[in-house]
Amino acid sequence: MKTLGKVLVCIGLVTGFVAGIVGCSKTAPETLTSPDKQIAVKVFVTEKNTLAYSVDRAAQPVILESPLGLQLADADFTHALKIDAQSSISPVADAYKMRVGKKSDISYNANEQTYSISNAQQQKLTLTLRASNDGVAFRYSVNDPAIANKQFINEITGFHLASTARAWLQPMSVAQTGWSNTNPSYEEHYQIDVPVGTESTLKQGWVFPALFNSGDNWVVISETGMDGSWHGSHLQLGARAGEYQVVLPQTPEVFISTTGEKGALLANTNKNANAQQQLQSPWRIIALGSLPTIMESTLGTDLAAPAVAVDTSFIKPGHSSWSWAILKDDFTTFDVQKKFIDYAADMHWDYTLIDADWDKKIGYEKLKELVGYAAQKNIGILAWYNSSGDWNQTPYSPKSKLITGELRSAEFARLQEIGIKGVKVDFFGGDGQSFMQYYIDILNDAAAHKLLVNFHGATLPRGWQRTYPNLMTMESIKGFEFTTFTQADQDPVAQHVATALFARNLFDPMDFTPMAFGDIPNIKRVTENSFELAESVLMISGIQHFAEIPEGMATAPEYVKTFLRELPREWNEVKFIDGYPGKFAVIARKAGDAWYVAGINAEKEHKTLTLDLSFVGDKKGLLIASGETERSFVQQEINSKTPQTINLRPSAGFVMVLK
Repeated sequence: MKTLGKVLVCIGLVTGFVAGIVGCSKTAPETLTSPDKQIAVKVFVTEKNTLAYSVDRAAQPVILESPLGLQLADADFTHALKIDAQSSISPVADAYKMRVGKKSDISYNANEQTYSISNAQQQKLTLTLRASNDGVAFRYSVNDPAIANKQFINEITGFHLASTARAWLQPMSVAQTGWSNTNPSYEEHYQIDVPVGTESTLKQGWVFPALFNSGDNWVVISETGMDGSWHGSHLQLGARAGEYQVVLPQTPEVFISTTGEKGALLANTNKNANAQQQLQSPWRIIALGSLPTIMESTLGTDLAAPAVAVDTSFIKPGHSSWSWAILKDDFTTFDVQKKFIDYAADMHWDYTLIDADWDKKIGYEKLKELVGYAAQKNIGILAWYNSSGDWNQTPYSPKSKLITGELRSAEFARLQEIGIKGVKVDFFGGDGQSFMQYYIDILNDAAAHKLLVNFHGATLPRGWQRTYPNLMTMESIKGFEFTTFTQADQDPVAQHVATALFARNLFDPMDFTPMAFGDIPNIKRVTENSFELAESVLMISGIQHFAEIPEGMATAPEYVKTFLRELPREWNEVKFIDGYPGKFAVIARKAGDAWYVAGINAEKEHKTLTLDLSFVGDKKGLLIASGETERSFVQQEINSKTPQTINLRPSAGFVMVLK
């Protein structure tokens, strides 16, 4: 019957025998379905002898015929291909726990199939495909011993959406541009609700995750499962209308040969992946379904590697005070940081972050004194580091102390002896394979010295928080600090936040460093205080570094402070209630027996929401929303039995606690 199917496949386009395939394939497509049978994936060889796939959901095309394939130095898997064999379909089940994320106990179930593919030279490529109820994932593997040089050259993976689809995309910045040549750092404004096929404003494509709406389906494209052996990819427009293609890092996104403080040479200068034995790509993931489905999806960590073996006794998610967001460089002094330790203690938070140039303005000995003072108040100290050697021109220090294993081990041992709880490492240089390995080397060495990690000026985490549980958060977003630099960054912040919740923060922790109630020097803040408070619940970050300073917090009523003192550090469950990217969002998060619900309105018009809270069970609680003015609050007792009608002004928000 398989032979007959190959003969009939072109006829089938007319008869409906192979519904859902765009174009005439040379071989009958095999179909892999999700456990609930709603998602169907087909892999096939086209008439041009190229490899392709398509994805349907509920019998509706979502990803149209799209290319698959790799090109290596000694093997080309982009043309003259055939499918030699496909495995039987097998179920995949996984259960794991997360300290950092939208859920703590996660179950993943999918169906898997592998395809053995050969080119004209009979060289072998393996494609592994999975379909779960919330999406599709696939990756390539090359372990053919006949291929001597497995140096990656190119990937032609594409994602072809209907021409009527819409997109929410963050542009990839141009490498070696920006302040002190620090780009790319995933810190651009989103192109919001644009037609597919719209060119990137910066002409370098778009970063992951990429969000699309196609008919009844929402689609998020990203990658996960980065082990340091592969470069980070991003998207660029493909050859056809509505098509996006995976592309390589830009040429400068690589460790440049340099010498560290001890003359140690950075040996790895590869931009792209390379392997002697097995070359295996990260998972390309396509989350798809209704908006609640993708907002509750954990696909980005489901496909990440399990946690490495490490002592986890030191891992403690939490909340942190931080002076630099509003006060900037001149206030990284001993006396000010002592004040912020007192502030963290008063707010019942967990950490104080001491930012750039602390080595010059405070010094190691006085830092140790701050650590001792903080310990008396049960506050941990986090210390900032500059990642860079000579790949950018940043002046801040400590600098060039982490670029080799020898330097890192010595510095981390010193921090461990002092009593530092974690490091914030800033100013990375791109997505080349050597940089991806550098991130992982830092994570592993930090874990060996019981240090938590926060990366800034950085790439997307891509599920690392599962594999490396000491990774608390990463920036990878145009965060709060940018809104303090220029009014042009402040003005669109509500829409920016309401987009990032659906894209950047969907799978991975995001160190946006939210929340200000008081004034920002030289800036007219456009969000209401209720919007700022809602960010504390809406944004997922293993350590939430709150931007507000003591003087601004002093303007908040006591019940707002109580809310922030009792705010959970970890979440057990998530429920998406309502929203639309760039416009508004309402999300519920559970911790223990309590449900926290938060919402924001990013539109220019008033919005009225009626929320059914019966899903939380029979509970009572508190609603905090805007008062008569933009800077004021009101509180109201509520219960889950009564639907709650909330009126939101533009750039306003609310929080609820139900226990």
